[in-house]
Amino acid sequence: MKVYHDQDANLDVLKDKHLAVLGFGSQGHAHALNLKDSGMNVCVGLRKDSKSWSKAQAAGLAVKETAEAAQWADVIMVLLPDQTQKKVYEQDIAPNLKEGDTLAFAHGFNIHYQQIVPPQNVDVIMIAPKSPGHMVRRTYQSGVGTPCLIAVHQDFSGQAKEKALAWAKGIGGTRAGVIETNFKDETETDLFGEQAVLCGGSEELIKTGFEVLVEAGYPPELAYFECLHEMKLIVDLYYEGGLSFMNYSVSDTAEYGGMTRGKRVITEQTKQNMREILKEVQDGSFAREWIEENEKGQPTLKKLREEYANHLIEKVGKQLRAMMPWLKEKK
Repeated sequence: MKVYHDQDANLDVLKDKHLAVLGFGSQGHAHALNLKDSGMNVCVGLRKDSKSWSKAQAAGLAVKETAEAAQWADVIMVLLPDQTQKKVYEQDIAPNLKEGDTLAFAHGFNIHYQQIVPPQNVDVIMIAPKSPGHMVRRTYQSGVGTPCLIAVHQDFSGQAKEKALAWAKGIGGTRAGVIETNFKDETETDLFGEQAVLCGGSEELIKTGFEVLVEAGYPPELAYFECLHEMKLIVDLYYEGGLSFMNYSVSDTAEYGGMTRGKRVITEQTKQNMREILKEVQDGSFAREWIEENEKGQPTLKKLREEYANHLIEKVGKQLRAMMPWLKEKK
């Protein structure tokens, strides 16, 4: 595995370029501010009615409407939700692309599934920090940085990789380390991880464990603590030192119980279900389903949001979190 660091990237590649960051959410604010602090000529592209317009200006950033930013820029980083990128690209970006421009992404969904098909005379790259935007900003400010992935989908200029590395350096990624991948692998592993483990898998595991305890007559408050609240303790141990460190850090009882019972929960059938989820990501059927869901106005997503919000674990959790003054309730 080749890992790129500061000495492998040259900010001069972008020094005389105009850099536009489209979006000012979690990743957008981090990319724009870090690049500005790295001495780059950067602006933020937003809708005129965006609530983030004043926030970006207050942070000392130049702000332009999306189409104007695309026209001004030599490098356009698209940090918008997957489901809105195609429309913004067609309306505001494509008409303003010039030969030799660079189109950049932090996730490969729209390129890999051909929702966006750029012209052949531009570079297409990816710079994907492997942490939330607030961490990208915080680690940059503390001088350490966050690991990043880079990828090149199209190299018209012959300098696409150098541009990706320079951008990664500008946001602090090369301080920690940058790994090269491709749009296909980043997109498919990202979607699979979200669906089977990080969001879908963990959420259903927590809810099901909670339901089993409550249905067996145990107080929902205890079920909440054991199946949801304490999950953070375990995840933090994973994050800090991997699976072995977690097992080392918990009691022998917990270690033995987990090792001998875990495979009865995550069975070979579970693994086969995961393989099917991966296949749906690989063959594009999930992407088609998600695109169709958005074209219809997200009816399934809205129904599921309501269903999940009304689950007993959410009602009990809200009451219990009110007893924890160190937590700031997230809306």
